[in-house]
Amino acid sequence: MRLDDYIEDLEPDEEAERRRLAKEKSYAITDHLEEFEQRFDDALSGDSLVGSTAPSIFVGRSNYPDIPVGLLSPVGDEDAADEYVTDGNWYQQEYGISDVLQRRTGLLNSSKRANVDSPSIASRLTPSVHDTWDGFVGVQREVAIAGRPVDLEIGLDAKPDLGLDAGTDVATPRGPRATARNAELRENPYVPKPVKKTLEDDDWQAQGAMTYLYRRGFDVYEINSILSAGALGETKQRRLVPTRWSITAVDDTVGQFLRGSIRTEPSIDEVQVWANEYMGNRYWIVLAPGNWEFELVEMKAPGSIWNPNPGDDVWLQSASEGYEGRSSYVEETAGAYYAARLAVLEHLESIGRQAKCLVLREVSDDYWAPVGVWQVRESVRNAFEGEFGEAETFHGAVSEVATQLPVSYARLRRKSELAAGLQSNLSAFGSSG
Repeated sequence: MRLDDYIEDLEPDEEAERRRLAKEKSYAITDHLEEFEQRFDDALSGDSLVGSTAPSIFVGRSNYPDIPVGLLSPVGDEDAADEYVTDGNWYQQEYGISDVLQRRTGLLNSSKRANVDSPSIASRLTPSVHDTWDGFVGVQREVAIAGRPVDLEIGLDAKPDLGLDAGTDVATPRGPRATARNAELRENPYVPKPVKKTLEDDDWQAQGAMTYLYRRGFDVYEINSILSAGALGETKQRRLVPTRWSITAVDDTVGQFLRGSIRTEPSIDEVQVWANEYMGNRYWIVLAPGNWEFELVEMKAPGSIWNPNPGDDVWLQSASEGYEGRSSYVEETAGAYYAARLAVLEHLESIGRQAKCLVLREVSDDYWAPVGVWQVRESVRNAFEGEFGEAETFHGAVSEVATQLPVSYARLRRKSELAAGLQSNLSAFGSSG
C-alpha cells in the first residue's frame, strides 16, 4: 500500500476517541481501593490470608542491597489469578489504563526485607537468596519458577497500606502493601522442565540461561520473574534482582541474542512504515534496506505524565545503536528502548531479514497514568500484525511520517541520528551501512 494511502487510513474517528477517553478517565481509583478493603477483611483468617494464590512476585530497589521482596496475590479473586499477571494478554484483551490500575489495586503485595546476596541485620530473619529454598524468600522463588499460580498461606503483621504507587515507564503500578511475617506453600508448584534444567546447572551464566528459556518458548515476562527471584545464573552468583532492573536486563539480553541471529541474514528489499496506537501512545516503525541499525525517538506532549507542564514544549529524546550494538546503558529512553528494540528484532528474526530501523514514539496527554514498559513492547510487537505502507526512499518515508508528529521535521532531524543521516535515494541508503 502506498504510504500516503496508509497514513490516511489511520486517521482516527475523533468523536469516538473523545467518548472513549471520557469513559476511561472516569475511573475512580478510590472506589476500587474501598472494594479491596472489604474483600481483604472477608479473606482474612486471624492474621493470615488462607487460600491465597500468588501469580507473580515483586522485588523492590529501595535501600539496596537490603530490599523489599514481595508476593503479589489477588484478594477475593483467586480463581482469576492469571488475569492479574502482566503480560501480552493485557494488550490482546485491549486493556485500557483504568483496567491496568484496577488489576493493580486488587493485587496485594505482601513483602519482607531481604539482602540481595548475604544476610545482614536488616534481613537476619529473611535469609539471603544464595541457593535458598526455605523461608519467605524460598517461597517467593517457588512462585517465580512455577508454571502457573501457586496456592499458599501468608501471615501478615498488619493490615495493608491502601494506595496505589505510581508506576514508571518500566514497571507497572503497585497496589496495596502489607508487611508479611511468613509464607507457606499449600501445594507442590509445577515447574516446567526447561526451568528445572537452568536451576540444576550450577555453572550456567544468567545470559545463557535467559536465551535458552526464550528459545524454549518462554516469553520475557516469565523469564523476568525467574531472574528477579535470583533463580538464574551460576549458583554462587545468583542474586535477587529488583523487578525494574530485571525487566530491562531480560529485554536487553534477549535482544542481543536476536541481533546475533540476524547478523548474516539478507536485508529487506523495500522501505516499510508500520504504525500502531495504544493507551495514548502512537508508534511509527520505519524499516529500510541495510545492515542492522536501530534508533528510538520519544516525543512526550505537554501535559503528559513525564512532561506535566501544559505550557512546555514537546519533550524530545533519542538513543541509537549501530550494527555492533551498544556498549553502554541507555539513560535517556531507558526501558522503552530495550522493549521496542526487542519487538523489532523479533519481527526481523521471524522473517529472516535485517534492516535499519527508526521507531518514533509519541506520548500524548491521553497517557494519564504510567502502566509499565510492557505496553511499549506489545504495541511495537503488534504493529507488525497489520499492513504496512511502502515508500520509495527512507527520506520520503520519514518526511511524510513527520507530518503526523507533534514536532517539526527539522527538529526531528536535529535529534535523530538516523534522520540526520538520510540519503537522497533508496540505493544510496541501502549501501550506506
